[in-house]
Amino acid sequence: MDTISRDVLIKAAGGGIEAFEEIYRTASSFVYTLAMRVTNNRHDAQDVTQEVFVKIYRNLKSFAFRASFKTWVYRIAVNTAINHYRRTAKERKRQVNIDDVSPREVSVEPQTAQLELHDRQEKLKPLLDRLNPDQRTVIMLREIEGLSYEEIAKALSIPINTVRSRLKRARQALMAYAVSPENACR
Repeated sequence: MDTISRDVLIKAAGGGIEAFEEIYRTASSFVYTLAMRVTNNRHDAQDVTQEVFVKIYRNLKSFAFRASFKTWVYRIAVNTAINHYRRTAKERKRQVNIDDVSPREVSVEPQTAQLELHDRQEKLKPLLDRLNPDQRTVIMLREIEGLSYEEIAKALSIPINTVRSRLKRARQALMAYAVSPENACR
């Protein structure tokens, strides 16, 4: 995403369809991967990706170049994915009888350039699934994406101390699960 030039962003903000298509081609796999990590569901990740690009299209005029475009997209994508996950989780709870619950099917469509990342994610997935969406998001942004605490705080629009506490709780939960998987709780 760092390859998207300021000129392309300005053209897209002015309504340039070709410029927006370039943004979509460059950033869509990034957004989908983030959405997949938060929702753990291919269909939901696709819905989130579509919703994110609608938001980007509608709000690109307000992008002021104070932060990087990547950070701005992070914030939109992660917040949209978390909200989608919470909304669909509530709907599932209302619609599904506890006796009808079955394990969720999870399917990841790896991009060729992201095979190594995909392998790493697959190994981490059972652990990450134990975390709530807020904890999973900060762990993902810190440990997988390599963002600093400050970048995570900006991307999620939360205080840096909240980042620290979520990371601490997430790491504690992961350690508890590693020590005693049957007793670990979300």
